[in-house]
Amino acid sequence: MFKDKTLLITGGTGSFGNAVLQRFIHSDFGEIRVFSRDEKKQEDMRIALKSDKVKFYIGDVRDYDAVDDAMRGVDYVFHAAALKQVPSCEFYPMEAVRTNVLGAENVMRAAIANGARRCVVLSTDKAVYPINAMGMSKAMMEKVMVAKSRLSDPEHTVLCATRYGNVMASRGSVIPLFLDQIAQGKPITVTDPAMTRFMMSLEESVDLVLYAFQNARPGDIFVQKAPAATVGDLAEAMKKLFHSKAEIKIIGTRHGEKLYESLISREEMARSEDLGGYYRIPADSRDLNYNKYFVEGEPEISQIDDYTSHNTRRLDVREVMETLTKLDLIRNALR
Repeated sequence: MFKDKTLLITGGTGSFGNAVLQRFIHSDFGEIRVFSRDEKKQEDMRIALKSDKVKFYIGDVRDYDAVDDAMRGVDYVFHAAALKQVPSCEFYPMEAVRTNVLGAENVMRAAIANGARRCVVLSTDKAVYPINAMGMSKAMMEKVMVAKSRLSDPEHTVLCATRYGNVMASRGSVIPLFLDQIAQGKPITVTDPAMTRFMMSLEESVDLVLYAFQNARPGDIFVQKAPAATVGDLAEAMKKLFHSKAEIKIIGTRHGEKLYESLISREEMARSEDLGGYYRIPADSRDLNYNKYFVEGEPEISQIDDYTSHNTRRLDVREVMETLTKLDLIRNALR
């Protein structure tokens, strides 16, 4: 499927984009292009990889011409470039719109214009019932993806999305923070011990990208099933792993933060397909026939639950410890 093809990764120097790169660099892809704004990270990556397969493009997804230049001759696209920090997006919501909505639209438009076979855009649990600007911008990105899927020719380009909760040990996530606090002998700061989060590794998240490349239909959103844990149990597991006596300090829920992650809404669950390890949420195929919105209801929706970190399989402290020891970050720290 990928033999001698070209892959473009936007945001390829970020933790998620980099994980995708590390997986596919050993595949049959003939060329992998990294598109991002940070020249220093690109240079560090180029020196570390020493790979002729990887090409670097400096540019911003907000600039269509820069995206279009990088897209020429590309077969597969993984769009990971985004503003991801909830507080930053809350204070600068138009910046989130420019990058997460308009920038994503640039990527999808360039993919269609250049005849890319598959374009997978990266979404988040925060797009489901969004309460913050970051989630709202990603929800709009998903809507743009579905809308463009209706208009594009699937024989040439298939647009789809993958939706994730917080990925363990990714940049800005809580596990590296807890690790630093333990190493420095500081209190472990927990927002709310009852808060739950899905426990998904970067490797598992890349598996979902691969699955989307292989199985996507126009407008699909893919979600990977995963267990969850409370933030309190995660802090306790970190303490036990590192034999720490650090105090756990409850600081309260931060601005724009959710108690639990919702990966699929009940409205989406009503039409989603259970594929074993994944859910496929097919595109909403309704048009501007208003009867489909206001007259023809779906009674089963009210009988279905969302898919959240509160109602998925819950890990206890021991299971969280076992999960953490599979992460490179934790294994290296334990050494």
